[in-house]
Amino acid sequence: MGIVKVYLSVDMEGVTGLTDPEEMHAGKRGYERGCELMTADANAAIEGAFAAGATNVLVNDAHGSTKNLRIDLLDPRATLIRGPGKSQRMAQGLDASFQAACFVGYHAMAGVPHGVLNHTWMGKEIQNVYLNGEVCGETRIVAACAGFHGVPVVLVAGDEAVGEEARELLGDVETVAVKKGIDKFSAELLPPSVAQARIRAATERALNRVADFTPYAVAAPYTLGVEWNSTAIAAAVALIPGVKAAGTRHIEFTTDDFTQIMALFGLFATIGGQVACGSGPYG
Repeated sequence: MGIVKVYLSVDMEGVTGLTDPEEMHAGKRGYERGCELMTADANAAIEGAFAAGATNVLVNDAHGSTKNLRIDLLDPRATLIRGPGKSQRMAQGLDASFQAACFVGYHAMAGVPHGVLNHTWMGKEIQNVYLNGEVCGETRIVAACAGFHGVPVVLVAGDEAVGEEARELLGDVETVAVKKGIDKFSAELLPPSVAQARIRAATERALNRVADFTPYAVAAPYTLGVEWNSTAIAAAVALIPGVKAAGTRHIEFTTDDFTQIMALFGLFATIGGQVACGSGPYG
């Protein structure tokens, strides 16, 4: 059976042309143009998917407020999940009915020196994230969720550093480097027309050899560890049932259901953000 359903998770830090955090936050300088570039990168992957024979592409806005992709500019053959309150966050809508998953606009994990806008899940509050004791980034977390559903990741597009991270993790996955990091906030950029042509071609190429890919499998039980930059945030999130303190700034959660890992990140972001700005009980 050929490709029928393709899942597309789209983050923003790894989008073509973007290097400034302000370009990723509503109301800040360059944000509207950033949304247009994000949508254009998504459209390139959508075009490649349909060129490879896909009949259904589901796009999930996986960045921040999850209200960034421009539905009025999106390829009309695709559908879009948009808006907050999504229990599965970066993997919302992903299930076993898909034949392949593609990640666009992704970025390197926290601490990678040449990773453009590198971080893991939260830009300031989280130092490191661990899955079953190994430090990991968002690529591994979402790929593991896809693997839990039996879906292989076939494409990762973003900066050069996330491509290196993806290949080390997933093997012969198709990657597209739309920019080469110099430091966290600077990069050598490809023009959008060039970058998007490469995303389109790589997506089509990946889906035409989908049989070469296997889901990324992490053995259960799954233990999520988060090292926060604040003892206050760690103490606050440790109040969540099932979450335990593993140090003054480190918490852990163990489950056999990976969807609980994804849901927990949503709670972490809410609590961590409130505590960090002093509006929570531990501010």
